Amino acid sequence: MTASAPFDDDAAVVHLTVETTATADLGPLVPLLEPRHPLLWMRRGFGLVGLGEALRLEFCGPDRVRDAAIAWQRIAATATVTDPLDRTGTGLLAFGSFAFSDTSATTSVLIVPSIIIGRDKGQSWLTRISVGELEPLLTPSMTPYGPRYHVDLYPGTVSGADYRDVVAAAVLRIRSHELSKVVLARELVGQLPDGADIRRMIDVLAVGYPDCWTFAVDGFIGSSPETLVTVDAGSVTARVLAGSAARGRDAASDEEAATALATSTKDQDEHRYAVQNVLASLRSHSPNVMASEMPFTLKLPNVWHLASDIEGDLIDGSTSLDLIGSLHPTAAVAGTPTTDALRIIGELEPFDRGRYAGPVGWVGADGDGEWAVAVRSAQFETDGRVTAYAGAGIVAESVPERELLETRMKFRPIVEALD
Repeated sequence: MTASAPFDDDAAVVHLTVETTATADLGPLVPLLEPRHPLLWMRRGFGLVGLGEALRLEFCGPDRVRDAAIAWQRIAATATVTDPLDRTGTGLLAFGSFAFSDTSATTSVLIVPSIIIGRDKGQSWLTRISVGELEPLLTPSMTPYGPRYHVDLYPGTVSGADYRDVVAAAVLRIRSHELSKVVLARELVGQLPDGADIRRMIDVLAVGYPDCWTFAVDGFIGSSPETLVTVDAGSVTARVLAGSAARGRDAASDEEAATALATSTKDQDEHRYAVQNVLASLRSHSPNVMASEMPFTLKLPNVWHLASDIEGDLIDGSTSLDLIGSLHPTAAVAGTPTTDALRIIGELEPFDRGRYAGPVGWVGADGDGEWAVAVRSAQFETDGRVTAYAGAGIVAESVPERELLETRMKFRPIVEALD
């Protein structure tokens, strides 16, 4: 039995029955996914697969994250949970994906699967969830991937020339002191062939970017290197990425690229804005929150990033949903100051970002969870339409052509996964 509803503050709470049991390792997670409706959260081969929907909650508007936190607290409080393992990722949990903008036409969702398969080092488990009585236990099995396919992606509402013009306009506004930084995105669009097995492209992402969070929630799929927030037993951690450079063609040029990034005034400024934004958002929840003293260069298959790790202890019992409400949107995907950056994005970006650059991840019954910033991502619609997104941080020193090249570099994970 399943339930699905938009958030209603006065709605009756659904009662869920949940049971987690240990299981033998079922092997790689991606082949266990439903080919057309995958639910996944994975890094380095470990994580969570969801099958079916026991409950679906939808939210929209400026209070979408707050409404989700309230609804989830009610659902968790009335659930009957049997969980002898009692570890991260077991028991009741929901996969979630939230729209970037307060005014987005795209709904934000929390999805509670009917079955969750968990895989960690030395431990695997299976969780059944139902409205009312549990269904009989059926052990999931791998199914072969469908035929190979290729998807061509083309510029959407913003061509390369248009994007250069938009960046130039933003630079003028930054130099006139309207704001310090703004992140501007563009989209590529394409069409999946009929019957395409989307697990193929998910597998390419997971194998090619093992240190990223590979996710699939309600047709929104990607591999993000940026942890928005993790909450675990009263501790909070995050990883901020801002400032990037293409990988070199060989070892020598790759080292030069990393060094140039680490010493770039433009990228260091962009990174500092992003780190200070996250620290300021977290301090009311964790006064002792701290960032690594200096940013480090993070190497991914297609790009170098400037990165900083942040950690602290929560003093107010905040859940992961509470914290993503405080953190989103970060300066890494919006700009500084946030209000001005969002206004400029609304004026210069002629499209709805949907869930791109919003929070994506999962939340447990106790409010703990893992959430990433949904970059390196694409939305797959039920009619097969694909929309991929990428953006760049614009500051006073930005050069339009270089920012366009940065977006091309950031499109690579999705473009190559669909090739």
